[in-house]
Amino acid sequence: MRIFGVILAGGQGRRMGGADKALLPLAARPLIAHAADRLEPQVERLALSANGDPARLTFLGLPVLPDARSEGPLSGILAALDWAAPLGATAVVSAPVDAPFLPPDLVPRLILAGEGAGGVAMARSGGNDHPTFGLWPVALRDPLRAFLASGAKARVRTFADAHNAARADFADDGAFTNLNTPEDLAAAAARIGGVA
Repeated sequence: MRIFGVILAGGQGRRMGGADKALLPLAARPLIAHAADRLEPQVERLALSANGDPARLTFLGLPVLPDARSEGPLSGILAALDWAAPLGATAVVSAPVDAPFLPPDLVPRLILAGEGAGGVAMARSGGNDHPTFGLWPVALRDPLRAFLASGAKARVRTFADAHNAARADFADDGAFTNLNTPEDLAAAAARIGGVA
C-alpha cells in the first residue's frame, strides 16, 4: 500500500480577514509548515493543494497542485488523486492547512478504519466527523470528478458517505482544532508556547 498526502490550502480565509491561511505565522513559522511537519512523516510523498501563485509556497519544496475547478476541499482532493495516481499511489490522505495539531498516527488509523469499508475513511473525535481528514483511494478519481461535475453541493461528507466511509475514532478532540479566526490562532500560539 502506497499512501500519499495532501494539505488542503485552497480556502479563502474569510474569517481571517481574507488572509492566506497557509502563510499566517504561528510560533514564528507559517501555518502550513506545522501541518507539513505533522503529515509528511506519515506518508510516502506530500503535496499542497493551493490556488493562486504557487511560488509563495516553494519554500517547503513540495508540489503545489491547483484546483481544476474550485469547489471547496473536494477539488483539492481530486487534484491530489490526479497527481498521485500516475505515481503509483494507492490512496491519498488529506488534512487541512489550518490544523497544526493533527495526530501523529492519523494515517495508520485511517487506513485501519478504511480496510473494511472499501478504503474510504474520515477522522472522528468527540462524536464529531472531521471530513477533510480523510483517506481517499485513487480509484475514486472518476467518481469524484463526476460528483463535482454533477452540480451537487460539493460537501466532503456527502461524497465520502456515498462511498461508505468508515470513521477512525480519536480520543484527542484538540488534535482536530481548526484555526478559523485570529482568536483561534492566538489560542494555538498559547498552546504551543509561541507567539502568533
